[in-house]
Amino acid sequence: MVGRAYEMIGSLPSLPDLGGVPPITPAELAERVESRAAARRIVEAILLSDDLEQRDALLAGEITEASPSVLSEAQVRNEAPLPPHLAPPPDALAPQETPDAVWLAYWRHAAEVARRRGSRFLALWVRYEVSLRSALAAARARALDLDPAEQPTVPELADEGSDFTSVVAEWSAAANVLEGQKVLDRARWAWLDEHDRWFTFEDDELAAYAARLLLVHRWNRITSERNVPNPKGAGGAGPPGPPTDRPGAERPAQPERMRT
Repeated sequence: MVGRAYEMIGSLPSLPDLGGVPPITPAELAERVESRAAARRIVEAILLSDDLEQRDALLAGEITEASPSVLSEAQVRNEAPLPPHLAPPPDALAPQETPDAVWLAYWRHAAEVARRRGSRFLALWVRYEVSLRSALAAARARALDLDPAEQPTVPELADEGSDFTSVVAEWSAAANVLEGQKVLDRARWAWLDEHDRWFTFEDDELAAYAARLLLVHRWNRITSERNVPNPKGAGGAGPPGPPTDRPGAERPAQPERMRT
């Protein structure tokens, strides 16, 4: 990392709590960090996760419009090939492009960006997200009487010391999909509070801003689409989880995917 990004970080608008209206789009954030090469790659690695979520939703017919910040419109609509780093490895048992294969490739790509750019935040964020999603996948598999060991995972990126017992229990007991989502994103929001690198003015602070921005945008989309009051409280809300990996969907007959 070269120098500190005082001016760039100082110019970013403050983000509201989950449920608030985001003051900036992910694409606008990507444009703002364009001139800072290392930060751009780290931030884009995080923003790419939102592009993939929108791509999945488009392909599933859940939405008709998308606003990608890293991928092209053609790529999110599956009208153009995804970047090579989102392709499954040559030795993959199922090399065809499936949602799980793309997401597994994504997590490995993000971890590699963290390693190459020396981003401690991105490395920790990947481990947290992979571990949380793996815990949810295992819980859903058990609920459906499936073998948790057979679910798509990236064990080399998971944090074996993480304990999501209370989060998974609260998520499983949620009255509906939206409440389950609140549980998960409250946990994510709390994790960011502990790791957001605030006032360091380093590239990792930009990365943490990107991760928080995606949560704010996700909940703004959820509340807009469902036409429900914005969630109250600093901890906001949260998507993916055993109920489903997107708001409004019925409980699926498949285990949790790595994309949640």
